[in-house]
Amino acid sequence: MTRKSTTPTQARMNRRTALQLLGGTAVAATAPGLGGALAAGADAETIIRAHGYSFFGDLKYPPDFKHFDYVNPDAPVGGHISVSTRGTFDGMNRFNWQGKAGLYSGLIAESMFGESPFGSATPADSITEAYGLLAEAVEYPDTKEWCIFYMRPEARFADGTPLTAHDAAFTHDLFLEQGIRSYARAVKQRIEGYEIIDDHTIKYNFVDGISRRSLISQVGGTPVFSKAWYEKTGERLDKQSLQTPMGSGPYVVDDFELNRYIVYRRNPDYWGWDLPINVGRHNFETVRVEYFADDAAEFEAFKAGVYTFRAEGSTKKWATGYDFPAVQNGYVKREEIPVMSPPSPSGFIFNMTRAPFDDIKVREALGLAFNFEWTSESLQYGLTEQRHSFAENSEVAAEGVPTGLEKTFLESLGDLVPAEVLTQEAVRAHSSSPARTVDRRNKRTALKLLSEAGWTVNGAGKLQDADGNPMSIQIMLNASSSDTAEAIVTTYASSLESFGVSVTVEKIDSAQWIQRYYDKDFDMIFFRNQPFLEAGTGLKQAYGSETAVVSSYNPQSLQSPLVDAIIDAALDTKSREEEIASLKALDRVLRYLRIQVPSGYVADTWVAYYDMYEHPEVLPPLAVGQFDFWWFNDEKYQKLKTAGAVR
Repeated sequence: MTRKSTTPTQARMNRRTALQLLGGTAVAATAPGLGGALAAGADAETIIRAHGYSFFGDLKYPPDFKHFDYVNPDAPVGGHISVSTRGTFDGMNRFNWQGKAGLYSGLIAESMFGESPFGSATPADSITEAYGLLAEAVEYPDTKEWCIFYMRPEARFADGTPLTAHDAAFTHDLFLEQGIRSYARAVKQRIEGYEIIDDHTIKYNFVDGISRRSLISQVGGTPVFSKAWYEKTGERLDKQSLQTPMGSGPYVVDDFELNRYIVYRRNPDYWGWDLPINVGRHNFETVRVEYFADDAAEFEAFKAGVYTFRAEGSTKKWATGYDFPAVQNGYVKREEIPVMSPPSPSGFIFNMTRAPFDDIKVREALGLAFNFEWTSESLQYGLTEQRHSFAENSEVAAEGVPTGLEKTFLESLGDLVPAEVLTQEAVRAHSSSPARTVDRRNKRTALKLLSEAGWTVNGAGKLQDADGNPMSIQIMLNASSSDTAEAIVTTYASSLESFGVSVTVEKIDSAQWIQRYYDKDFDMIFFRNQPFLEAGTGLKQAYGSETAVVSSYNPQSLQSPLVDAIIDAALDTKSREEEIASLKALDRVLRYLRIQVPSGYVADTWVAYYDMYEHPEVLPPLAVGQFDFWWFNDEKYQKLKTAGAVR
């Protein structure tokens, strides 16, 4: 790891000789770049300096933008919002990988580029753009071999101490030494090192011979913690703790009780309130998270006004549950909000490191036991739609037979691509009769596939391999799952049993579920993969072989040379059109490999809330933004309080 510090005098000299570039406008640099980026006598190089970053160089918002288009710059500040979650938590260190941290406990930290403390897209009207937060500017050559962040001198941690390049460098090393294993491995292979140019300027150098895609976004999105705080407390990033790492964000941890609640409070001394990126945002004085042991208790608490905002994930409740007095009296509002980002690719996920899930025919056959049509009508009130793609309803979802740029892209990968991928239509989820849980036509197809894979049905009606070993599967279920999710799992297990598979559903508490998930200690789970709309190195963690066994983002432990080749080639695309073609190819191949059994999805986001919150009339396409850019109406709250609707 290169760790080079430049003296302040050198830094000032470098700044004088650097080209002054505004708004992402690029010019050719014929003198050494900032921080010695270009050696004397080097060929001319294009250096870009901007207030934000997009890989293809296009930024919607100019350097002097006042606020994001979708926010209300005059939104009132104050009030409270409370939400719920199920399960438990054993600490407040979001960044460890051994325990279960409190919900949203990572919000205390900020990065060079702005993000929402609560995880929604920022900005929420662009897929590919990021804007400076801790950094007022970023500089990089068109080759993207390195980048320099010019940090805001006014940035402060929550304890009032300055946030500097030394803290950024410390945090970078901290993630490498104590962070999640797959992340640390990926970073070490892509980032050569850093140079501290002065107290507020840091340069990151990237490894030669690799794709530059997402490297600037990666270092720009890394949270920055206080070096002095870690040295004083002796805390570790990889250990769960009741202390929250010292960050610089607009919210701080105000109070919590393990497994009961967490309160986050708006920091009145937050350093960045006046930045354009923050105008109209972070409006609530407090955000409270209430914990519940089960789904029933959680919903009853909402009906009683114990918490006041609910993102509804249960089709049963949305269809039948909202007939309680607070709704009838108009105290609770319901909205169905369109969001343009792809639905979460959820479904039944195979652990592909274990037999028989390493056989594509077995995976296809087991998938045929899931009856979406019956599930949707009988368990989800017909409110869900069938999902076919890992990027459903987007421009990167594969359709039909490959054509145009996608076909050219796949052909460039040579013999890695099976002939049927090039000649057959993209795999779509099978259809089933809604009349009964088991579709007989699909069962016949499945048993034929299993026979081809070496599995036969014995005299007892059970599947066995050539050595007489039975096919036995355990589906791991999180005890905090909703009643509907549990019903979907048990129904699917019953259908598999009718195929001759011995199935057990193991329901375990959320802490144990998380640990076994991290350890990949399961046969199957009802979970999700990562959707995608752009190419980035995160695809390697989500679908690549390199960190498959240790990556928490690759639940299947998928290891496919073809998928690896697609990701590598996608990272080298030179235009958005080429990028879209490569992602269509990725979607097509993931579906061809049957890495999961897709379940249905709800097209809109369902929310219910006590009528004291307001939001912009036109919401952005990529986020509901209830914590980000909604606000509190105190007059409405007082009426609800007088009526006894809220506590």
